[in-house]
Parts: sequence; structure tokens; C-alpha cells
Amino acid sequence: MNVPEIFGSLVFNDKTMQKALKPETYKAFKAVAENGGTLSKACADEIACAMKTWAVERGATHYTHWFQPMTGITAEKHDSFIAPDENAAGGAIMQFSGKQLIQGEPDASSFPSGGLRSTFEARGYTAWDTSGCAFIKDGTLCIPTAFISYGGQVLDKKTPLLRSMSALKSRVLRFLTLIGKSAKSIGITAGVEQEYFLIDKKLFDKRKDLISCGRTLLGARPVKGQELEDHYFGTIRPRVLAYMQELDAELWKLGILAKTRHNEAAPAQHELAPIHTEVSTAADHNQLTMEFMKKVADRHGLACLLHEKPFAGVNGSGKHNNWSLTADGENLLEPGKNPENNLPFLLLLAAVLRAADEHQDLLRLCTATAGNDHRLGSGEAPPAILSVYLGSELTDILENMCAGKCYQRKKAERIVLGNATPVPEFLQDTADRNRTSPLAFTGNKFEFRMLGASVNVAEPNVMLNAAVADALEYICARLEKEGADETSVKKLIAELYTRHKRIVFNGNNYSADWIEEANRRGLLNLAATPDALPYGTNEKNAALMERLGVYSLRELESRREILTENYCKVISIEALTLLSMTVKEVLPASFYYQNELCTVIEQKAELDVSAEAEKALLKKIAALSDKAYKRKIALEKALEKAKCEKSLHAASKAFYGVAFTYMHNLRECCDALETLVSKKHWPFPTYSELLFSV
Repeated sequence: MNVPEIFGSLVFNDKTMQKALKPETYKAFKAVAENGGTLSKACADEIACAMKTWAVERGATHYTHWFQPMTGITAEKHDSFIAPDENAAGGAIMQFSGKQLIQGEPDASSFPSGGLRSTFEARGYTAWDTSGCAFIKDGTLCIPTAFISYGGQVLDKKTPLLRSMSALKSRVLRFLTLIGKSAKSIGITAGVEQEYFLIDKKLFDKRKDLISCGRTLLGARPVKGQELEDHYFGTIRPRVLAYMQELDAELWKLGILAKTRHNEAAPAQHELAPIHTEVSTAADHNQLTMEFMKKVADRHGLACLLHEKPFAGVNGSGKHNNWSLTADGENLLEPGKNPENNLPFLLLLAAVLRAADEHQDLLRLCTATAGNDHRLGSGEAPPAILSVYLGSELTDILENMCAGKCYQRKKAERIVLGNATPVPEFLQDTADRNRTSPLAFTGNKFEFRMLGASVNVAEPNVMLNAAVADALEYICARLEKEGADETSVKKLIAELYTRHKRIVFNGNNYSADWIEEANRRGLLNLAATPDALPYGTNEKNAALMERLGVYSLRELESRREILTENYCKVISIEALTLLSMTVKEVLPASFYYQNELCTVIEQKAELDVSAEAEKALLKKIAALSDKAYKRKIALEKALEKAKCEKSLHAASKAFYGVAFTYMHNLRECCDALETLVSKKHWPFPTYSELLFSV
């Protein structure tokens, strides 16, 4: 495979566009892409014609405005390029206009709007996002777009991200100007590491819970899980490797910089990591990555699971959002060889600390989903408490600055494995890494680790951008008032660190001691999604988002309503699926096996042979079956009660109880039955089969 040759071959990228357009048209397009404004009809038509020609040459027959509604996945409506040929009766030509490129009109009433649109008000708009490249997928030219209502309110996840990027970039430029640096362009980059599970498709198809919910609602722990830690970074099995190779090729064609692949901690779990790109592009690419993970898996007779907790008792899946800032391509979060003397870097570092501390609620709520509630804080992912890891060196630098002392750099230790080994000596890093931290500084970027595997990364990056923009706005005001000389800057860094150092934690975030310590520090612990979502519309956050131009109050309220409704619906679907599996599969399997045991006991009695084992097993299974039936009834009642709650917030709290009390209780009985009922009677594949079949 010639990777450079296929890379981006299905993308109408900047290089391709420059070749296809007149110089003046390309210049006009770049001006709009970088500064906003309107394209002339002639320019738009020329770009559309060039796109269409390029796409048709590569086998495309249709085009679509590709957008990201509040469903959490992407959406597309395909239209063919075909048009009647006016010069040849009965003939057809391929045609695509500038108007069709720039604007579309999907039905806005059929997507979640949180009350922004009434059902009878159907009109909505998709508008070309010129910062994203068009690409070909399944024979269709896909044009990245924003999605807004007839009244101009946002109905998607892309538009707020673009707004937040604009807000942050303007404040970074202001910051750089104040500290005496100039920059023509500011970049906000992200690299999104994606975790996922692969299981055999035939086994997947036998699990109603995986099909409907994306996770197993039942399943006893296997004899072997991840206890031996032998899967992590282990040799990739041939079937999985073949899948990974095809996935890489498909992503490379779409210009996605898929870089790293490996086995993750849990059996059947894996990870893909790309190289960093501009954050809006990274968000688009991650949506495409998740889509192709599922498509390619299906071709290999596999099922790709992107739920945060597909299997109880083993690690769940998240994604790590590696976020940074650049100026004219230079990483602003690069500490340099002597970070203690790099005051612009330390001031930016202090800005992120202020952002994380002041906006713990925003950074928590953007990771709050029904799936992630099963993962956060369960000894495999950061807890729901936000903290920042800086590492010993940066922490020491800031502590010394606060104390008015000069930082004494520690000499890098040289690691030697012994004179007899063929391994060369090398220098130890100045700081360790902390894989338990929700927001960790990892050398030249911040790794936001709280995100669930299925989430659209646009929203977390909106919150990161907004929080840091707010912090920089505060810092810029202080610099303008007090000056940006060395003494003033050091004083400001020390003040910010002192005020916000409670958010810094370099220890084990998985430990129970940290939860107690965080409580003493006064940090928020929003353990469940229903606890976190209301913070999105409080006075502080609404004022912030309106000031930055990211969300209006009405848009925030609509999002809270959409996310809360979605949370309730997800748990309702899960509860109904569990009830169905219990009544139609688990209990009948138990009854059939009990009947078989009764027959054996009767036959043994006729032969005057002891049947103590059968009797004991029968009693145990019968008792568990009765208990499961009672808990099934309790779950039904709790579900009905939750559905009858008058407010969405009260309903979400009730549904949390449905999931973590009533569903958990019923599962406990069903899983116990799995360990007792014979394999012949058990109705679906077990964890041992699911996790170790590929």
C-alpha cells in the first residue's frame, strides 16, 4: 500500500482546490474561510463546479450536506448531481451550483431542538462550513455544514464549536499582543484517542441488549477477565489486525491521520489515536472514525462497540481529547528547556488552572451521559471530580514562584540498565505521567480524559475553549491594568496559582482518599448526569456563554432539555430491554432447567439413588427465579413512576434510580442464575464467549 498516494485521495482539500480554481477565486474563498463574509455567486458557482467535477471523476453520483445534529451522530440527505439536459431532449447532465453548495434546507422539525422549533415549523438550514474539507463517502460528495433553525438558533454541535474557537482565538491574540508577541494565525488543536471493543458479529446478533442498547445488561463475570493484564499492548490477533489495517486505509483516504493502534486493558478492547489537527477538523474526523469503525467491523464479521461500559467487571471505553494552542504553527503550551523562565507559557498554564477551577461544572457536564455514568470513578477512569495534573517539575516551579524563591532545576537522571546490556543509556523525563487524571498536562498539551467513547468531541471542546477564553479575558484585563513587565507577570502567575491550586492534584485520582480530599478542598463532585446537567443554564454559565457569543440562554436551555430527555430515554430503553430479556429468555431458561432437574430427581427416586445435589441446585435456582421475578415487578413499578414525573429534572433523577438500583438488583439475580443454569439452556452468549471469541 502506497500510503502517501492514497492519503487524502477522497478529500477536496486545500491543495486540490487551489489547483482547480482560478487564483482570484481561490483567494476570495480563503478570505471568507479565514475572516467570514460572503462569496460572490460567480465564485460559489466556480467552486461548486470544481467540486462536482472532482467528485464525479472519482465515482460520486450524489452530494449531501453533512452535519452533526443533537442526536450525537451525523446526518445526511443525498441529492444526485443529475439535471435535465436542455440541449438534448430526454438527456441528462451532472450539475451542481454555488447555491446548492452554500445552503441546504433539511426538515428541522424532525431533529431534537429542545423546544426551539415546533413540529409544524419544518424549515431549517444547513450552511457550508468553509473550514472543513468536502470528501467522498460511499459514492457521495459530503460537504461539512452547520445546522441552524429558521430563526438562526443552533440545532447542531458544530456551530457552537466554531463560535467557541472564534472567541478563544481572539483572546489568545489579545494575550500575545499584551506580552509583546505577534501572530498572524491562532490554532486550537486536538488529537482524539478512541477506545472501542470488537466482538464476533454472530454473537452480537444473539444479544438483544447489545443490539438495542450497545451494552450488556446481563452477564456474569468470566473466570478470566483482565486480571492478568496480558491484553494491554499485547500481540494483536490476526483477525483484529486485518480489521485495523483496513480501517487505517479507509481513514487515510479521508485525510484522517490515524497514527497509533494497540490492544487496550480489557479483553477485546482496542484503541486508535490520530495525529493532532485543528479542533473542528478533529471533531469531524472523530465522527467519521466512529462511523468507519462500525462499517469496517461489519465487513470482517465483527461488531464494534463504542458504548462507555459494554461489559461489567472490565474496563469501559473513553476517548482522550489532547488539546493545545498554537500561534503561527508554534505550540504555545511547549514549556521549552527552561520552563521556569518561560513566563508566557507559565501564564497560559495559570490560565488553564483558572479555567478548570472556575468552570469545573462546565467541564463535568460536557462529559455527562447515561453511558459515562457507568464508567467514571469505577477504578478505570477518572472520577466525576475535575482536577488537573501538572507533574512535579511544573508544580515545583509554581510553588517556588509563589514563595518568591528561585527554582533549582534538578539534573535529569540518566537511566542505565547495566553495563552488560545492549540497551543504550537515556535521560529520564523531568515528570511522570498520570493516567488517572481528568485533565492532565502531558508535556505540551492538556489531555482531557473524562470523555466517554461515544460522545461527539465538539461539546467538550466548546467548554474547554470557553473556559480558557474566559480565563484569558481576565488575565488580559489585569495585564492592561497592571502592565506586562516581568515583575507584574510573575506576580499574576503566583496569584492565579495560589487562588486556584486546589484544582491541582498529582496523585491517584482512583483512590477513595482523593474523593475525601477533594471534598475538603471544596471541589464539585457531580457523580451522576442528573446532578451535572442543570449547571449548564445557571446564571454564571449563561452569562459566560452569551458574553463569548457561544450560546444564547435559549440555546442553553434547549440543550439541557435535549440532553435530559435523551438521558431518560436511554435508561427507559435499557430498562424495557432488560425486562424483556428477563421475562422471555432468562426466566424461561431457568424454568426449563428446573423442569429437567425435577425429572432427574424423580428418576433417581425410582431407582432409590441419592439426588441431594440436584435438590440443592433446584432449590437455589427456584429461589433466585422467585427473587428475579419480584425484582422484575419492582423495576416495572419504578419505571412507570419515573415516566410519570412532572419535571424533566425529577424524571432524570428517578431514571438514575431505575438504572443504578432497580436494574442493578434484577441483574444481580439474573447473573447468579447464569452461573447455575446449564449452558444448554442459557439463551445468549456469555462474557467468556463475547470477550475471547475474536
